Amino acid sequence: MTAPSPAEPRASFGVIGGSGFYEMDGLADVEQIEVETPYGAPSSPLTLGTLHDQRVAFIARHGIGHHILPEELPSRANIYALKQLGVSRVLAVSAVGSLQQHFEPRQAVVPDQLIDRTKGRPSTFFGDGAVAHVAFADPFCHDLQASLATAADGAGVTTHRGGAMVVISGPAFSTRAESELYRSWGAAVIGMTALPEAKLAREAELCYGSITFVTDYDVWHESEEDVTAELVLSNLLQNAEHGRTVVSTVIHAMADAPRRCLCESALGSALVTDPAIVPPATRARLGAIVDRYWPPAESSDA
Repeated sequence: MTAPSPAEPRASFGVIGGSGFYEMDGLADVEQIEVETPYGAPSSPLTLGTLHDQRVAFIARHGIGHHILPEELPSRANIYALKQLGVSRVLAVSAVGSLQQHFEPRQAVVPDQLIDRTKGRPSTFFGDGAVAHVAFADPFCHDLQASLATAADGAGVTTHRGGAMVVISGPAFSTRAESELYRSWGAAVIGMTALPEAKLAREAELCYGSITFVTDYDVWHESEEDVTAELVLSNLLQNAEHGRTVVSTVIHAMADAPRRCLCESALGSALVTDPAIVPPATRARLGAIVDRYWPPAESSDA
């Protein structure tokens, strides 16, 4: 089934579930749809349902059964699919390693910055004859981050507000030298998936919020076990349950809240190329991302 155009929105909130968070609980009127985008298929079929009188679209970031590597994630397809469905706010849940003593396993961190250490991941919808430079000084939606932190506190999770997340390519974990380097930078946590997800959400003018749950101390801690997949998995179930609770609370709290941030106009001053010279194939591929600023391809002189 192909998703409708943004003129026929079918969801207002998008949820991207990370490791251990493979499905949404509590949804009513559930349907599952296959969405095709100009960037291929999303990580998983999209689950649509109603929660707190809001339509929600859920994507399992690593696919059903966790079969997609961080390097293989179709992030452009995931974000574009949510945009096609009319989503305006995206809640992302991720597992991370701690880079600081006071960020302990099974606690939550709501980051406010990102450090990109990935390589070769497609990180923009643009190119092929169309240029845009979005502002990314503050990579997360402030309103969503504040709501996520409040919801995590309310769920009884020890929650840390702020801090930089280092995003690495993976799938291997860090070397000790790398872990100590990131600690020397003052970074809070380390993960593998927030980028390019956050950059693409900004280009798509979606509010993007991220709550991360600590599973381990990476490999820097002298008295704690080095991070392994087994160690991470042992903490995932509890973290995932907290993630579902937090997401549900935020959707309820922000159901009728107007967007007061700058996320919804991020492309307004970012588009550089005159649409008249954008190749028709590029304009068609950008589709829902630029429709509000450029006329649809079929009515454009391009």
